[in-house]
Amino acid sequence: MSHRTAHRICPLCEACCGLVLDIDRDAQGAEHIATIRGDEADPFSRGYLCPKAIALKDLHDDPDRLRQPLIRRGGQHVPATWDEAFAEIARGLGDVQARHGRGAVGITLGNPIVHKVGLTLAVPTLVKALGTRHVYSASTLDQMPRQLACGLLYGHWFSVPVPDIDRTDWLLVIGANPMASNGSMWTVPDFRGRAKALRQRGGRLVVVDPRRTETARVADEHLPIRPGADGFLLAAMVHTLFEEDRVRLGAAAPVVDAADVEAVRLAVAPFAPEAVAERCAVPAETIRRLARALAAAPRAAVYGRIGTNGQTFGTLSAWLIDVLNVLTGRLDAQGGVMFPKAAALAANTMGTPGTGRGVTTGRHHSRVSGAPEVLGEWPITCLAEEIETPATSPDQPAVKALITVASNPVLSAPGSPRLAAALDTLDFMVSVDIYLNETTRHANVILPGRSPLEDGHFDIAFAQLSLRNHARYSPPVGLADSGQPAEWEIVLRLSEMAQGRGPGGVVDVAALDDRLARQDAERFAGDRADAALADASRWRGPERRLDLALRAGPHGDDFGRRPGGVRLAALLDAPSGLDLGALAPRLPEVLRTPSGRVDLAPPLLLGDLPRALAALHEPAPPLVVIGRRDVRSNNSWMHNLPTLAKGPFRGAAQVHPVDAARIGLVDGASARVLRADDARCHITVQIHVDDSVMPGVVCLPHGWGHDLPGTRLPVAAERPGANLNAVLDERLRDPLSGNAVLSGVAILLEALPAIR
Repeated sequence: MSHRTAHRICPLCEACCGLVLDIDRDAQGAEHIATIRGDEADPFSRGYLCPKAIALKDLHDDPDRLRQPLIRRGGQHVPATWDEAFAEIARGLGDVQARHGRGAVGITLGNPIVHKVGLTLAVPTLVKALGTRHVYSASTLDQMPRQLACGLLYGHWFSVPVPDIDRTDWLLVIGANPMASNGSMWTVPDFRGRAKALRQRGGRLVVVDPRRTETARVADEHLPIRPGADGFLLAAMVHTLFEEDRVRLGAAAPVVDAADVEAVRLAVAPFAPEAVAERCAVPAETIRRLARALAAAPRAAVYGRIGTNGQTFGTLSAWLIDVLNVLTGRLDAQGGVMFPKAAALAANTMGTPGTGRGVTTGRHHSRVSGAPEVLGEWPITCLAEEIETPATSPDQPAVKALITVASNPVLSAPGSPRLAAALDTLDFMVSVDIYLNETTRHANVILPGRSPLEDGHFDIAFAQLSLRNHARYSPPVGLADSGQPAEWEIVLRLSEMAQGRGPGGVVDVAALDDRLARQDAERFAGDRADAALADASRWRGPERRLDLALRAGPHGDDFGRRPGGVRLAALLDAPSGLDLGALAPRLPEVLRTPSGRVDLAPPLLLGDLPRALAALHEPAPPLVVIGRRDVRSNNSWMHNLPTLAKGPFRGAAQVHPVDAARIGLVDGASARVLRADDARCHITVQIHVDDSVMPGVVCLPHGWGHDLPGTRLPVAAERPGANLNAVLDERLRDPLSGNAVLSGVAILLEALPAIR
């Protein structure tokens, strides 16, 4: 038996930890993963790994992972060749486009896309080729408020300042659980270790959350807050800064207008701590104490995530977090919140430094609900109604065909039973996915992607959110080739077919790849494009395009003008990656706003505060539901892996003892959760009586419900859990970003008779 090692960036969450795989070759020549361990030499993750990384072996070896296309025949999915599958797609999509127009084909995009460099680079080509307004993604289930707020303030959707935790003295975490997620919209491996180091150097960690989360348990202070009230608390903290003359802009002062500061002061004037305390269930003096501590700490930061985003005031909450950081001098300051400088394809390192077009929303609106377009897409909670509602004019078609890419909205989107029923009415559906799951079971054709270990990888998105600048590339691990095309090849083939090219599904993918590489070379290298392409000729597909982007990036060699700069060959020579340094100040060059300044008081956000003020005086519902995150899970797509599925059941509903006693519930019993305004929407859950949640709050994880017929997820089906989204109302959205309301939704809870 022989042995070798391979390096890998973990693709299973936003922490992006560096791994070392020990691979054994048996007497028959077959290779198998023996162990997976953290890469101690990785300059970013420094040897850290979590249980998800260990499960990479399960994912690669999973017998339920699809390895050849499936076509639905007679209500059953049967194996097919790749040529047969693409021929079926050419017929199906071509027929819908001929009868209803190109705009009648919709597309949904899932989170795993950003964990694969090939999909990250190829999917925009497919979206453009479809020429449709029916674009939906998981962004409107978790992060669109953050992207919109940052886009308005700093000029680009991915100009997201992240906490410089390794140098901070005081960190406020609100509506986030980085102990379980290792960051979200903040790439921070080993949060536990970094939080411990913060406290050991005399710093302080404060958590505001309706639940005593894993992060709250290691904090110096945990403050429970009523779900949905984050924006009120944040506005009251801003109010306190003004009232007590604690506003200090620090490094941001040269790029923040005094008029904007004054506009914010006037806008938050009604949100005094005393006015919001009851609605937040946080005493007024505690709110003032938080604001004072933030202002007084030598180095401090405020961070919020899905708990702040997934509510009706999601964008307001995201904006107010930035307002607090700006007004206390924490923006662009060491130990505060800073902008990473990614090595490749970061829009805020391209173009003219310090100015740009900014962002625009509402260029068009959805047909049925009138939801505004944000970042080129409509809310995914609009998809069912856009399928169900007939077209009223040729230029506003209904969705008649759908392409899903690594997306499972039947479990992940509110109103999921309605969406499942709507998918059954489509004329045609194709899914690019590795599983026959709750969504892909509706597809006419399923095209499986490869194991992540069969492809090269570079974290394009997460390098723009990382707590330290770095560049790392993972080549394919080199295990036995499945013979499947890479996802980027699949997606490019679909792109050509969407434009009517490739009769019968026959497409010259290599030619399209060449065209895309040529476009990148001309964009990045200018008059050196030919030489740049020649230098990159050892690669094709995403690697070739990545090399061009790296060389043009802020750390690159600028096609020979900066010798020694980063390029793909240098990353291959550094299997653990390159450390590009701690975060450094980037104002004003990072800005891409038309004004060249931080637009602290966008009219869109100021205009939403009266809605919040009106809601402040509405009574809080007596019982609401919130979601939760687990370190052994990531939304709906890891429950079929034995390493992660074993151990205690993680899909139970947490209920406070006071509520359990009032309703007549005991630990381990079954209960029914009903939507408060529509008892037809209900699920049966297992109860876990737990004082980690506030009274009046039920906590149920998102992404479960693996008991639907027609799937092929036997491990997940052993303990399917309940689908929270079956009781959430798809009509509830943050009106600015279109993000679904996932937290603080009113419910009823009923005990069920014990089964004897």
